[in-house]
Parts: sequence; structure tokens; C-alpha cells
Amino acid sequence: MNDDFATAMRRAVRSTRALNVAEATRVIQDALSGRAASDTRLSTPDITLPPPRQRSTPFPVDPDAEVIEQWAKPEAEEPAERIGEVAALRRLRKPLGETVRILHESRLASGAFGSLHGAGLPGTAKQVPEPILPDGAQFPARSFTCPAGSRSYRLYIPASAPDRPRGLVIMLHGCKQDPEDFAAGTGMNAVAETHGLVVAYPRQSGANNASSCWNWFRSADQMRDEGEPAIIAGITKEIMSEFSLDRGRVFVAGLSAGGAMAAVMGETYPDLYSAAGIHSGLAYGSANDVMSAFSAMRGEGGLASSPKRLANRHRLRTIVFQGSADRTVHPSNADRIVAAAIPTGAGCAVQKEPGRSASGRAYTRTIVADPAGRPAVEYWLVDGVGHAWSGGHSAGSYTDPHGPDASSQMVRFFLDGQE
Repeated sequence: MNDDFATAMRRAVRSTRALNVAEATRVIQDALSGRAASDTRLSTPDITLPPPRQRSTPFPVDPDAEVIEQWAKPEAEEPAERIGEVAALRRLRKPLGETVRILHESRLASGAFGSLHGAGLPGTAKQVPEPILPDGAQFPARSFTCPAGSRSYRLYIPASAPDRPRGLVIMLHGCKQDPEDFAAGTGMNAVAETHGLVVAYPRQSGANNASSCWNWFRSADQMRDEGEPAIIAGITKEIMSEFSLDRGRVFVAGLSAGGAMAAVMGETYPDLYSAAGIHSGLAYGSANDVMSAFSAMRGEGGLASSPKRLANRHRLRTIVFQGSADRTVHPSNADRIVAAAIPTGAGCAVQKEPGRSASGRAYTRTIVADPAGRPAVEYWLVDGVGHAWSGGHSAGSYTDPHGPDASSQMVRFFLDGQE
């Protein structure tokens, strides 16, 4: 170890002990990349823990968030209500050598769910102008508040069915995205216009996650009537009431962290949605904290090898898209989503269909039919696609325009199974 690196490590340790995790992480990354310690042009985002009393503010999922020290005071001096928090933090601690290894691996990802070639600046949603809407269509900004919290959202109301839409799709964006970017990249508004659907795009705020990721990995955000699931469900119910929609015409979909949260919504609110679309996501219960989230994303064992399920829950019809070249969310996670969605009991039929998109991307479409012969699960494994929305538009981030059109296929799957 050279003198400069050793000096950097000592600075990182001092910063960590002072609870300045962001500075410690920056110093380590500078040392790994060979930048001088004073070079702060590529400094990492602030990933420090929230103040102790702000227990509703979640810890952000970010690859730079690997070093977590216990509070400066010993546990015996802590108030009783914080002892649990301290114990949880201790479970997340890593030796410095392990931290360096993880940071070295995750530098290539440049974010909790990575950055892609052509995906725009790391750490930011792609800046997109307001869309040009068909005459009579609307895309208003709204907000929703309930006891679990508040979120804003954009709602696409099609000109083809402004008063009596055929259904509702809840679209949950990925990390470092926002509703406008996600709408532009997926092209879901155009698909919704064709089919007379309303589409809601809830916005995850930087105040609730530094990378604007939905907190799918936190136990508090994996439960019905609590946390982010309660907020998203509240938005869903508000729109259902406004347009007189029943469960058979309501669907939830998402990309990456949004796909993982779509799986959470399908598991915790099976009475609210009739189908789910999960793109480059993870199965419900694959993680319960930051470290297990990284393990699950890498396709490693632990919780991800046997995702938990809530008892006596209806399994939603599910369509899954996954790129075979995804280096951010390992493709094995798609297999776990499919396994969790397959109906129980004997008699399910499996059919595999190879194909190729108009732009030349090869894919394998696997269809699982329930004992009555109705398609219950579809799994599209697309060759050569990374961590990106298949068939998306370059106007948005995290898209691969050459793959089969995930937005059109999801809507087709949703509507084919309407009750």
C-alpha cells in the first residue's frame, strides 16, 4: 500500500469515526481512482444518517452507503427508544477492508441501481421538456397526503377516454428518475392513449431517499397500511374513486427500485391491483436492509434465495421483463419473481417462445398458464439488454430502444386478463 493510499485510509477512518460518512466515502473513492484528495469535483452525494429523532426518514440505497458506524455514545447511555436503532446500525457495520472492496465494485455502477451507457449524468434524472399532448389529453401535477406521509404525482388523462377510462396503471420510476423522465423513457402515455387508460406516476422525493429510490428494501416499507406502500395505495384509491374503477382494471408496474416496489404493492395490496409489471426488479422480501439489498441485487444468497411471502395472499398475474446483460440487478432476481408469482397447485403449463424485436434484439418469452389455461405469468428475457427499459425512448434515462416494447406488452398482458 503506497503512502498516499495509506494516508487516504487514515483520513477515511477519522471521518467515519466523526460520523462524516460522506467525506469518508469520497476520500476512499478518490484513492481508488487515483484522484488527489483535494479534488472534489466528483464528490459523492451526502449519505449521512438522518438525525436520531427523524425515524421516518429512510436510509438511502446508494453504493456509497456501505460504511455505517454506531452512534458516538455507548448503548448504555442511549434513551430506551433508540437502543433498537443502535443495534440495527451495528448489524450493518463492515470492516474497512470489506468497505473498500464493496466501494471498488460499486464505483462502476455510479448509483444504487447503476448508470447506463447513454443514460445521462449519474445522480440525476434526465431533464425532459413537458410533453406535447394530444388535443384533449391532460398531464396535471397532483399531490396526496395520508398518515404515512405525502407524495406528489403526475397523472396522464387520455383524450380518448377522459371521463370513463378503461383502466389505471400505476408507474413507479427507478432510482435517479422522476415521473417526467420515466414517462418520456417508457412511452407509456402514448400506449395509454391508444387503449384509453389513465396513468399515475408517483414521485419519490430526495428527502425520503437521496437517490430518489423507492425504499423497497426497508421492512417498514414492505407492510400494508404503513410507509410507502400505504402512500402508493392511497394514490391508487384516490384515482379509482375519481374515475369509478374497480380492482379488475387497476395495475401496477415499475423499473428497478420501482419494479421492486411494484412487487411489494402486489404482495401487500392484492385486493387493489389485478396485475403487476416488473422490469429489472426484485421479488418481494428479497432484502430487509441496505446490506441485504446489495446482496440481492448481485444475485447472491441470503434472503434473496427464498423471498418471504405474506400468508394467504392472492398471487397477482405478473409480467416480468429482464435484460440478460443487466450488471446492476442480476437476472436471477427475475427467476425469483416468476417463482413467487406462479399459482400454487398442480396443473400449470409452461411454454417458451423465442423471438426477435424489430430492431434485432433476441428474446425468450416464457408463458405460465394456470390450471384453467389462463396466462398467469409472462417472463421476457431479452438478450443483450442491460439495466434499461426494453423498447424505451432515448428521451428518457435507463432505456434500450432496440428491445421489444415492454410498455405495449405490459398493457396487452394487463388488459387480456381483465376481470
